[in-house]
Amino acid sequence: MSIDQVRRPEPVDQDVLDGQSAYHRRALTFYDLVVFRGSAPLFWRCSPRNFHRMYATCAGAKHLEVGVGTGYLLDHCPFPTADPDITLVDLNATALAFTARRLKRYRVAQVQGNALEPLPVPDASYDSVALSFLLHCIPGSLREKGVALRHAARAVKPGGYVFGSTVLSQGVPVTRAGRSLMDKLNAKGVFHNQEDSLEDLRDQLTEHFTDHDLVVRGSVGLWRARTAG
Repeated sequence: MSIDQVRRPEPVDQDVLDGQSAYHRRALTFYDLVVFRGSAPLFWRCSPRNFHRMYATCAGAKHLEVGVGTGYLLDHCPFPTADPDITLVDLNATALAFTARRLKRYRVAQVQGNALEPLPVPDASYDSVALSFLLHCIPGSLREKGVALRHAARAVKPGGYVFGSTVLSQGVPVTRAGRSLMDKLNAKGVFHNQEDSLEDLRDQLTEHFTDHDLVVRGSVGLWRARTAG
């Protein structure tokens, strides 16, 4: 088991840096409770079971996690091997270190990188790539930040899964409470999803992958996609 040295990213736009700055050590301590017990089921109307099921069916023996959060879903994932090889990619060094410690029972590599830029990992080298609750935190419309899906597609082996989830604001049901919270998070710069629509997400998946499955649970779009095998 090992944790590789963090590699530094290229210069990043300030809006992108601001979006990830909220994930400091104290916030990460409460993240699981706030997101998976709070906002996801209560405001976005998406049960955590949906995320667990997606990891259980899509995560491979060599896995790349882009936008790591706290590693909660990886920590509870029934990988197809007892010794998975996991690479973590995130701009936030605090989140990387937090997640790597949580997953220290596995082989873990940390890479500090920007999902909007080509990922600093070998092409076609992972069985699976996940972008969970990441896209709604990245500035721009899905037509712009969909480039993160293209970079993920380059990293996965032919036939491997790229899967993930994102909170959408258009084309999906959003409760009054959910809209209020969404507006507040956008105003703070934690979310950037005011233009994110189900139609644009579907278009980006169609553009970058050979085939995909996309479902809506509450305000959340969940997908799994493949390149040609």
